[in-house]
Amino acid sequence: MNQPIPFNTGRPSDPARRDLTETMQKVAHGDKQAFSALYDALSPMVFGIVVKVLRDRAQSEEVAQEVMIDLWRQAARYRPDAGSVTTWAATIAHRRAVDRVRSAQAATDREHAQAAREHTTAFDEVAEQVETRLDSEQVRRCLRGLTELQRQAVTLAYYQGLTYREVAEALRTPLPTIKTRMRDGLIRLRDCMGVTT
Repeated sequence: MNQPIPFNTGRPSDPARRDLTETMQKVAHGDKQAFSALYDALSPMVFGIVVKVLRDRAQSEEVAQEVMIDLWRQAARYRPDAGSVTTWAATIAHRRAVDRVRSAQAATDREHAQAAREHTTAFDEVAEQVETRLDSEQVRRCLRGLTELQRQAVTLAYYQGLTYREVAEALRTPLPTIKTRMRDGLIRLRDCMGVTT
């Protein structure tokens, strides 16, 4: 492995800075040995920046590798007059680390939102079941308050779907009597259930 190139972010005329700039220019032309030297010089700093942001060694190693690949791919974009190679690399490292944090936060937010939706759905189902059970119980209680003929007529008409005529035939009762009993029974049910018209 190559020896690390000493670098310094001091004055532009510093030999180490000039060497790193020249190394970067060679990397821009595809020189793999120059990239190896650049890697040795910058990877500790890049990793240090990334690990300070992410605070997770495994993720930091991954992101630091991505940064170094970015430096290889974007070497031709480096402009010495805009700043030192170390400053440029540090900027890329910091941005990549922040992007990873934001991505992880977005994933966590999505998971929490999904869990909340699932929890709300489950709650809604339970609430609906309870409400249905309470309504059913109230209907049964109100039906017990009807006369026997009213209860039978209403049950046959609404739970078995029979017409007035069919209810009259099933109960062997005159049709006008069935109509009257059902009307009275429905009025009593409405009042018992607290339904307003």
